[in-house]
Amino acid sequence: MKSQPTQISRSLSEPARPPVSCFSPLLALLGAGGDAKTPCPRCNSFECDVQLNGISVVNSRKNLFIFSYMALPVSLYFVFVLVPYLGAMAISLTRWTGTSTLDAIEFRGLQSFQRILSDEKFWSALSHNLLVLIVMPICTLALALLFAALFTQGLKGAKFFRIVFFFPQVMSVAIVAIVWGFVFHPTMGILNGVLNLVAQAFGRAGSNFPWLGNVNTVLPSVISVAIWQAVGFYMVLFIAGMQGIPEELYEVSRIDGASAWVQFWSITIPLLWETIRTAVVFLTIAAMDMYTYVTILTNGSGGPSRAADVLATYMYQQAFGGGNNSNPFGYGTAIGVVLLLIILMLSALGLRVTRREVNEY
Repeated sequence: MKSQPTQISRSLSEPARPPVSCFSPLLALLGAGGDAKTPCPRCNSFECDVQLNGISVVNSRKNLFIFSYMALPVSLYFVFVLVPYLGAMAISLTRWTGTSTLDAIEFRGLQSFQRILSDEKFWSALSHNLLVLIVMPICTLALALLFAALFTQGLKGAKFFRIVFFFPQVMSVAIVAIVWGFVFHPTMGILNGVLNLVAQAFGRAGSNFPWLGNVNTVLPSVISVAIWQAVGFYMVLFIAGMQGIPEELYEVSRIDGASAWVQFWSITIPLLWETIRTAVVFLTIAAMDMYTYVTILTNGSGGPSRAADVLATYMYQQAFGGGNNSNPFGYGTAIGVVLLLIILMLSALGLRVTRREVNEY
C-alpha cells in the first residue's frame, strides 16, 4: 500500500504561495499593480475561478467608468474638430463658391494645390509666417526666462510685477490688438508722443511716423504686440518650474565656485528643458496663426502692399474676400489644409530637434 503523503512532504513538494495580506481584496478592487495578479483571499490560489471572475467584473466596471467620462469630450472633439478637418480636406478637392448648393460642388482633385505652387502671394504670406516663427519664439522665450530668473531671486515687488506681466495674457487678443492700434497711431499714439518728447529733449524735430502704414515696420510692429502678450504666460510657466528645482543643487554649485550665469545654464535650463519644449510647440502654433493681430492692427488689409499678410489672413481673403472668383471656397480651404500640415510638421520637428535626456531631481 502506498503511504499517504504527510503534511510536511506536501508542503515541501508544492510551490511556495505568497502570503495573503489583509489588503489583498482592496488592492484587487482598485486594480493596483496594473496586470499583476493577486491570490484569492479564500484559498490563496492564483487560478481560483472566484478570484478571476471577481477581477474581471471589477475591471469591466472600471473600464465602463473611464469610458463614461471619456465619451462626452471625445465625442465633442470628434464632432467639432475632426469632422471639420475632414470636411475641409474634402472641400479642398472640389470647386465650390461656398454660397451655392451642395449639388453645385464639382470634384477637381488636386487643382487647388497645384495652383498654390505657382501663387506668389501664398509664398509671400508663408515667408512672413516663417519670419514670425524665427523672431517670436526666440524673443518670447528669452524675455520669459529672463524675467522668471529675476523674479525667483526674491526681488522686492516681485509678486506685483508678476501680476503686471501676466495681465496681458488674461485679455483677449482682439482687445490687445485694438489697444496697440492706438499706441501705434501716427498722430494720437503714445509711441510717437514719447519719441517726439525724447527728440525735442535732444533738440530735434519730432515726426508722426506711421508704424502700421510703413512696409518696413508693419510686420515688426505686429510681432512686437504678439511677444508683449505672450511673455507673461511663459514667464509664469518658467517661474513654476524654477521654484520646483531643489535649492540644494544651487548651494552645491556655489560651493564649487559656479557663477550665477553658470548655474543658469548648467542647472536651470536642463531641468526646465521639458517645459521649454512645450513652450516651443505652443509658440510655433501661435507664430503660424497671427490672424487676429494682423487683421485688427491693419484693418484687414494686411498692411501696405500686404507686407504683414500671413497664411491665415490670405486664406480668409481667398475664401470670403472674393480673391478667387472661380473657386473661392475650394482654394481657400486648400490653403487651410496646407497650413494645418505645415503646423503639424513644424511641431513634430520642434519636438524632435529639442529632444534630449530627461534630467530627474
